[in-house]
This record gives sequence, C-alpha cells and structure tokens, in this order.
Amino acid sequence: MSGPNGDPTISTDDGIINDDDEFGEEEYSAINTMLDQINSYLDDLEERNDALNGKLHELLESNRQARLDFRAQLDGPSTQEEGCTQSEPQTTEEESSSPTKDDLNEECADSQTSENSS
Repeated sequence: MSGPNGDPTISTDDGIINDDDEFGEEEYSAINTMLDQINSYLDDLEERNDALNGKLHELLESNRQARLDFRAQLDGPSTQEEGCTQSEPQTTEEESSSPTKDDLNEECADSQTSENSS
C-alpha cells in the first residue's frame, strides 16, 4: 500500500501516521482563545490602516488643491508692478525643481531694485 502522498515506500500501517487526537478540551479552548486574540489584533490593525489610508487621501487632496491654487496665482494676473509671472506651465518633472513662490517674489524684487537704481 502506498503512503498518504502516493509514496510507495511509506505505509499508513507502519504506525507513522497517527490520526488519534490527543488534545483535550483545555488545549482546544486555549487555541480558540489565542485565535480570538489574533483576530482582535488583526481587526484593530485593519482599522488603523483604514484610518491612515483615509488621512493619506485627505493629505493628497489637500496638496493637490494647494498646488492648483499656487499655479493659479502664478498663472493669473500679477499684482506686482513688473508683472513677474511664470510664462509656461511646467511638467511634473519640472515642478520638483521649479522655484517657489518666495523665490519668484525675491527675483522680482531684485530685478525691480536693480532697474530703479540704474
């Protein structure tokens, strides 16, 4: 007779495989308690993950809106005398290296100062 996995050299009659349950009610109860604890921890972890995921989406949306507002300020009519605005919309790669609003304001102020002193 072949073994449980089809191995011809192992026989279930050899006494290697013992299907007798030697666990008592206490062991099953302890295992169930541990499984309940694990399930509870996993539920808590899932709730925290969902909360963090929600906060991440809020942050991404906030950043997206701030970026759109910033672009609108740069692309919109300038309130400064010289009209220092950004001439072309930038690609995503250029955004990371693009000057900030403060940098643009400083450049405009510097150019106005140098023009006035000439």
